[in-house]
Amino acid sequence: MKTTILARKLVPVAVIDDVEHALPLAEALLAADLNVIEITLRTEAAMACIETIKKSMPEMTVGAGTILDQKIIPRLVDYGISFGITPGLNPRVIESAEKKGLLIIPGVITPSEIEQARHYGLDTLKFFPAEAAGGTGMLKALAGPYAHTGIAFIPTGGINLSNLESYISSPCVAAVGGSWFVAAHLLKDKKYTEISQLTKQALTLIQNI
Repeated sequence: MKTTILARKLVPVAVIDDVEHALPLAEALLAADLNVIEITLRTEAAMACIETIKKSMPEMTVGAGTILDQKIIPRLVDYGISFGITPGLNPRVIESAEKKGLLIIPGVITPSEIEQARHYGLDTLKFFPAEAAGGTGMLKALAGPYAHTGIAFIPTGGINLSNLESYISSPCVAAVGGSWFVAAHLLKDKKYTEISQLTKQALTLIQNI
């Protein structure tokens, strides 16, 4: 499953306020040849969006983001999500996910948090908030003592087309998480064709690196 999620090196981080946007968004991503989406649990519509996409579009690999409480894990697993992502490293969330067999990608920002993640046998970690935490310079510093262990990062936060290349070029980056191509205003205005175009633009840049 991890291979599928990281195959295109781009993970859309979507905040969806209205379940009616869920399927058109997924279709727009598929039209750009991207079959992965992270739906953040920041809105009342998030769970319904996950359920809708899972039921109607089995070809989409759906994950849940912004998981803050371990109590939601069983419900997410029942919905059939393929992966979970957290903004920070919460041992209870990790342990609950592991008990349910759910691939979990916790957020880290310090060596100590990386050490904790390694304790749980995790080697793919979210680096968040990427730009605010020092960007590629910080990633390079973290990779120093850990790259040889197989640790890889999914930087998220403040990334867009202008700095995408610098992140993707880093050997320790497994994929990049971004919201600029699935932004809330694009969903609100139903600009699904633009979402496809922006997604293709990002994928093309990644492929050319």
